[in-house]
Amino acid sequence: MMMKLISLLLINLVLMNVAVLGVYSSNYFSRDDFPPAFVFGSGTSAYQVEGAASEDGRTPSIWDTYAHAGSAHGATGDVACDEYHKYKEDVQLMVDTGLDAYRFSISWSRLIPNGRGPVNPKGLQYYNNLINELVSHGIQPHVTLHNYDLPQALEDEYGGWVSREIVIDFTFYAEVCFREFGDRVFYWSTVNEPNVYVLGGYDQGFTPPQRCSPPFGVFSCSKGNSSSEPYTAAHNILLAHASAARLYMTKYKDKQHGFIGLSIYVWWLVPLTDTKEDAIATQRAIDFQVGWFLDPLVFGDYPTIMKQNVGSRLPAFTNLESKLVKGSFDFIGIIHYNNMYVRDRSNSLKREYRDYNLDAAIEIIQIQGNSSAFEFPIAPWGLRGVLEYFKQVYGNPPIYIYENGQRMKRNSTLDDISRVKYMHGYIGGVLDALRNGSNTRGYFAWAFMDVFELLDGFGSSYGLYYVDLDDPDLRRYPKQSAKWYSQFLKGESISLDGVIELEKNLSTPSHAYLQ
Repeated sequence: MMMKLISLLLINLVLMNVAVLGVYSSNYFSRDDFPPAFVFGSGTSAYQVEGAASEDGRTPSIWDTYAHAGSAHGATGDVACDEYHKYKEDVQLMVDTGLDAYRFSISWSRLIPNGRGPVNPKGLQYYNNLINELVSHGIQPHVTLHNYDLPQALEDEYGGWVSREIVIDFTFYAEVCFREFGDRVFYWSTVNEPNVYVLGGYDQGFTPPQRCSPPFGVFSCSKGNSSSEPYTAAHNILLAHASAARLYMTKYKDKQHGFIGLSIYVWWLVPLTDTKEDAIATQRAIDFQVGWFLDPLVFGDYPTIMKQNVGSRLPAFTNLESKLVKGSFDFIGIIHYNNMYVRDRSNSLKREYRDYNLDAAIEIIQIQGNSSAFEFPIAPWGLRGVLEYFKQVYGNPPIYIYENGQRMKRNSTLDDISRVKYMHGYIGGVLDALRNGSNTRGYFAWAFMDVFELLDGFGSSYGLYYVDLDDPDLRRYPKQSAKWYSQFLKGESISLDGVIELEKNLSTPSHAYLQ
């Protein structure tokens, strides 16, 4: 804990000076400034983009159930962007943009409709077709196995991730994917942002499967226990990940020469004040957010502060489980959008019932910038802090930044200059981190197109491409961010002055693109 805290304080001291002085060395750069093997891509996930929710043998996932209950502002992913039928068109757009790689997830309930048992031939055919289309155009597939979309059949049968049975079923599902697609897929992520998934799904109930208990649930959950289930689900996710990863490493890696990892959601956390209490609370918050999953993967056990604060509600690894989990990754995926302040709330530990923030004894406050309250502040020093922390504390593992992007309100504007500024800042921040020794291997902009979003359906937009939901053909239109990214990917030098000049010169009404 103390060494982590020292690292955190030193990183924040450097970043504070950078932020105050406004000094970023990478305001002017080109793709040639990055290592030749560095990968640039973009991404989506199955339920958010595929559509065809009840076609060709696919059965509901917990995300279908969540959306059809009206939890995503009444929207569903039944049609989404219809990539199930339009994948060839979308791959061509990726080629036109100049992407090296495309990150997508596989729908477990499309591939194995009952969660276990027979493979669905139509689902198998779809993913083979998509992968073949990508590979034939020189685009590297990066595949996520689970993104909030557990088959509803397994949730109904034994409660999904709160049951140890999930380890066997997830490993079986993962092996189907390795066996069927691993000759062309070399980058596998087991579970996407499990630290958010278990808090949203089992603590506060604002994501599927909406399990929670009073007084912590945002929604009125019909079942669950917010004090224990987040930790149980997280433990089972780690065991399932490790089981699938060890299977890949022992049975498939030598033949297929691929890599496997886990993706973590990471805010950069900063003390709200310069007090000792807030500094210690910030390290505590990082341990509860990142250390919860990374400490077992790197060191074989949970952070000490978690074991102290959570007590018997935190499952313990057996010696065998610790050995299984430790080192069960080739890379770490990072999902990062914004930064947060942390305030100490140690007195909250005196309460009888506790949720995640109370177990960590912290309060988290969003750092505001000059952008609108809806949009994320453009603060790439936070991502630099994350990458430096992973370098210092976790031994500088290979990292892929699998999600990073600007949230905007969904409308017909294609002049998303805020997103261009955001991408310019963060890609420059990654370059700074690389020059400082970070082992980052790739950057993926979220999202390739405007997709169905988990929390607000079609209310927000992250896409490089606009999808016209009023068009029966769901036509895609490039935004300025897609054009900017394409110019960068094709070798043009990029500067902040150029971005500002672009903003000044945009005089054509955005709706003209949609005529």
